[in-house]
Amino acid sequence: MDVRTRILEGKGAVVTGGSRGIGRAVVRRLAHDGATVVFGWHHDAAAAAEVEKEVAADGGVAHGVRADLGDPAGVDTLFAGARTHLPGLDLLVNNAAARHTPALLVDLPEDEFDRLMAVNARAVFLALRHAARHMRDGGRVVNLSTINTVMPGPGIAAYAASKGAVEQLSGVASRELAARGITVNTVSPGATDTDLLRSTNSEQSLEMAARITPMGRLGQPADVANVIAFLCGPDARWVTGQNIHAAGGLG
Repeated sequence: MDVRTRILEGKGAVVTGGSRGIGRAVVRRLAHDGATVVFGWHHDAAAAAEVEKEVAADGGVAHGVRADLGDPAGVDTLFAGARTHLPGLDLLVNNAAARHTPALLVDLPEDEFDRLMAVNARAVFLALRHAARHMRDGGRVVNLSTINTVMPGPGIAAYAASKGAVEQLSGVASRELAARGITVNTVSPGATDTDLLRSTNSEQSLEMAARITPMGRLGQPADVANVIAFLCGPDARWVTGQNIHAAGGLG
């Protein structure tokens, strides 16, 4: 690894939902930049182990912690792991999102709405509270939202609502934590080629998403991870309270 890239040396990072997709790319990038990373995972132990191996092969350090973020105790478990493995809490990336099946409002079960809000919004609130209490001055928080909060469509009411809550939490936290030099920003990806996207969209829908994106393709996890890495680095010290659309020109 080129030591000149290790701009996050000595930093401790927590990434939720770090075993797949965008989260996996974020874990790898932050570790490559020198941070020690604790990442949350829930269902796939093999994928989490693979992330740890990939990071180690690149000369970095990452530790997976199994945590169900739909349960408040799971958030506590993740941050207990952070206290064990990190030099301190400097970076927080709230990436985890619950899988959802698109459903019109008329058909949307209440328990599905509650489940999505628990993982996508309440867990972010709880993680932000941990950050407010324990993050070292000068830290960075990046929360993942979606381009769907400004480009809504049928069938995604609960998902879009949960991410809208994330955006509001980000705005408030950016003002509450600014005096300590902690920045809080939101990144809103467009259609990004992940397992989550493919599990909830047909191939025809994915082709359409690529066509309506001005840059003419689906995003890749690394495209989004690079934006997050910038916000976590020293050059973004004067950027806070922003919602950056990493969407190839959409939004």
